[in-house]
Amino acid sequence: MDFELVTDTSSNLVDDVIERFGIHVLPLQFTVDGTAYQSYLKGEKSDLKRFYTMMREGKVITTSLPILSASDKTLRGILERGKDLLYLGFSSGLSGTFQATALLLDQLAREYPERTVLYVDTLAASGGEGLLVYKAALMASEGASIREVRDWVEENKLRLAHWFTVDDLMFLFRGGRVSRTSAWAGTMLNIKPVMHVDDEGHLVPLEKVRGRKKSIQGLFKHMEATALEPVEEQTVYITHGDCPEDAEALADLIRKRWEGIDITINYIDPVIGAHSGPGTLALFFLATGRK
Repeated sequence: MDFELVTDTSSNLVDDVIERFGIHVLPLQFTVDGTAYQSYLKGEKSDLKRFYTMMREGKVITTSLPILSASDKTLRGILERGKDLLYLGFSSGLSGTFQATALLLDQLAREYPERTVLYVDTLAASGGEGLLVYKAALMASEGASIREVRDWVEENKLRLAHWFTVDDLMFLFRGGRVSRTSAWAGTMLNIKPVMHVDDEGHLVPLEKVRGRKKSIQGLFKHMEATALEPVEEQTVYITHGDCPEDAEALADLIRKRWEGIDITINYIDPVIGAHSGPGTLALFFLATGRK
């Protein structure tokens, strides 16, 4: 193909997909007790289990926007090689990452007028963003043009359903997603929220159920109610905050309902995980709509 795909680490892509399609991943940054880390380094394996262990131990973790000098180097390198580029970015409703990168891309487009530089605010996060990138990469590998791929993502991004649950509401409180009162009351009553990412790219609580098992079943029921047919031919992404057994339990529910369906399971990256916490479980699929 004559263009290259770029995303960021919030897409939570597995290494095999990144390598298979030559996708460029812009790393976001987080700090643990004052020490800065990049959430993705090409060719290096991150110990995400250790990251979530540090969260459980009460380490102070903060996140920040991408390092623009590193992003500039990656993006400029693509254009210098004579390639066009398409950036599919983390929801502007959850982070300033997309806006910052879009400004940089506008500047580069002026510097390289002979190149096509396009971008899409996916209004998506985690495996939702990743699934859109994966679909875009498949289209590009089959010969679709940069504009055809961009248009497909724009037309379908609000059909990419995001369903989440968390195990500890206090992490959502620290991230400003719920009030202190709701977090404490929910913890005492073993309440688990079922949330989704809406059409504006915001994380929105929709339901409250009691207990982890019911919250996992809640994610599955939303897929059963809204997934686009033929469901068994879909690719589904599941991401988790160091709770692989729960991710497999959700995958088993889906496989029993739709035999042969393709499911990819991966960890949630530190930048998203820092706000949602250990035990976060998320499900992504194409649907009639996000809700």
